[in-house]
Amino acid sequence: MKRPLFALAAAAFGIGTTEFVIMGLLPDVAADLAVSTPEAGLLVSGYAIGVAVGAPLLAIATARWPRKRALVALMVLFVIGNLCCALAPGYAWLMAARVVTAFCHAAFFGIGAVVAAQIVEPHRRAQAVALMFTGLTLANVLGVPFGTALGHAAGWRSTFWVVAAIGVAAVAALQAWLPRQLPMQGGSILREFRALVGARIQLALLISTVSSASLFSVFTYIAYILRDVGGFVPPQESWALLVFGAGITLGGLIGGRLADWKLLPALAALCAGTVLVLALFAWTSHYRLPTLVTLFAWGIVCFAIVPGAQLNVIEQARAAPNLASTLNQGAFNLGNAIGAWFGGLAIGSGLPLAALPWLGSGLAAVALAAVLGAGRLQAHAAPGTPDRPT
Repeated sequence: MKRPLFALAAAAFGIGTTEFVIMGLLPDVAADLAVSTPEAGLLVSGYAIGVAVGAPLLAIATARWPRKRALVALMVLFVIGNLCCALAPGYAWLMAARVVTAFCHAAFFGIGAVVAAQIVEPHRRAQAVALMFTGLTLANVLGVPFGTALGHAAGWRSTFWVVAAIGVAAVAALQAWLPRQLPMQGGSILREFRALVGARIQLALLISTVSSASLFSVFTYIAYILRDVGGFVPPQESWALLVFGAGITLGGLIGGRLADWKLLPALAALCAGTVLVLALFAWTSHYRLPTLVTLFAWGIVCFAIVPGAQLNVIEQARAAPNLASTLNQGAFNLGNAIGAWFGGLAIGSGLPLAALPWLGSGLAAVALAAVLGAGRLQAHAAPGTPDRPT
C-alpha cells in the first residue's frame, strides 16, 4: 500500500504548495498587480471560499464516480487552474484562477482521506490519513519556501508554472498506482446529507473550521510579520517558512499517532497548546531567533490537529464518510477564509501586526471549547451509537 499512499501524498504536495505559497508571495503579487495588502490577502480568502463552495458541488458531482477516476479528474482540474494562475493578466483573472484551482481541493482531500483509511488496517487509519497529509506538510517544508524563493528570484508566475508541473506528475502517479477497485459509499446522496445532521457531526465540522481560522488569521500575513515586526529580509523569510514547515511535518506525524490513541483528548491538548504558543508569538515575533523557535512549535501543534479533526468527522458520519470527509475540507477552508478576513479587518482597523497572534490565540480557544463540548456530548451518548470511543 506504500505506492498508493505515495501517489496521494504527491498530489497533496502540489495542492498544499499552491494553497500556502501565496502567503510568501503576497507582497510580490500586490506590487506587480498594483493592489493593496488587504486586497492581496483576499486571494487567500478567495481560494478558501472556492474550496468551501466546491466541496458540496463536487461531492455531489463525483458521488457515483469510481474513486480512482474521481481523484485523477480532480488533479487534472488542479493543473488547469494553476496554468491559469501563471497566465493571469490581472488581479481579477488571478482571483478567478485561484477559485478554479480551489474547487478540486476539498473533494480530493475528502475522497483521498477515506481511500487512505480504507487501504490499511483499522488500527492505523489515522496514521494512513496523516501519511497522505504528509504531502501537505512537505509542501510547507519544501514547496512553500522554495516556491517563495523562486517567486522572489524569477517572478511569482514562475512558481505557478512549477506547481502545474508537479500536478502533472501527480496525475501520472495516481493513474499508475491507485488500485482500480476501491470501496464506494452507496445509497442516496440525500440520505448521505441527512446523515450529517446532528450536534456531534456539526461540532466536529466546527472544530475544523475554527482551528483553521486560528491558523490563517496569522499565517496569511506571516510575510508582513516577518518583515515589518521581526526584521527579516526576503531570503531569511524563506528559511523562517522552512522552520515552520518542519514543525508542520512533525506535527502531522505526531497528530496521526495521537488520534489513533485518544482522539478527543488529543485534540483538546493540541488546541490548548495552540492557544499558548500563539499568545507567546505576540512577544517573540519582535526577535528573530525566538520567532524561529515559536514558528516551529506553532507548526507542530496547529497541524497535529488536522489528521485527528479529519478522522473525527469520518467517525461521526459513518453512513456518509466520503461526503463528510469532503465537506470537512470545505470546513477547513471556510476557516481559512474567515481567518484571513479577520486578519485583514484587524490590520485595516489599525491593529499592529504583532497583535495578530492574539487574534489567532482567541480563535484557538474557541476551537478548544468546541472539542470539550464534543467530549461532553460523546460522554452522554446512548450506548451502541456508532461514534468513536475515546
